[in-house]
Amino acid sequence: MLLDRFKTFWQTVALAPFIKLFLRLGISPDAVTLVGTLGVSVGALVFFPQGMLWQGVLFITAFVFSDLIDGQMARTMGRQDRFGAFLDSTLDRVADAAIFGGLALYFAWQAESRLYLVLCLVVLAMGAITSYARAKAESIGFEAKVGIAERPDRLVGILVPTFFADLLDLPVLMYVALWALAIAATVTVGQRVWVVRRQAFAEVGR
Repeated sequence: MLLDRFKTFWQTVALAPFIKLFLRLGISPDAVTLVGTLGVSVGALVFFPQGMLWQGVLFITAFVFSDLIDGQMARTMGRQDRFGAFLDSTLDRVADAAIFGGLALYFAWQAESRLYLVLCLVVLAMGAITSYARAKAESIGFEAKVGIAERPDRLVGILVPTFFADLLDLPVLMYVALWALAIAATVTVGQRVWVVRRQAFAEVGR
């Protein structure tokens, strides 16, 4: 996937100096995860509700990279404890809630659009269900890593259009992005349910 190659580039090339610096300073991956989540949450819940969209996206982007740094730090350290993975996944849900919750507040307080407020909540809900479906499937021995709107897709799919929509005064970019994400996230949930159903029935038929 394109986003996977993008992620690999940032982890192994662009962000490598920061990763080495943090490790040299004795900063733990968990601390990076926590600070990144707090930064994203502050950016989304402070800037977005005030209508400062492009400023909020820039602030959030500075902290989103923590999601790439913490995992690579753990791998470099040879750390294999499961708490780090649990914390990272849990705080990802917090960050997602802040981003789409902040946009929902923007549509409630600034743009005053109930329709797009609801779409923000739909994307938020379907995103959470997407993650839950995969976690639950894996907990009972199935695979469910499929879908057209996984977390990186949702983040890029909303932050980039939001930035340019505000900067260029083209709100239609946000509207199109929210419709696309609401549909794609809902389809992704359906895909994961279908894939697990096929695996479950295949297992019964052995």
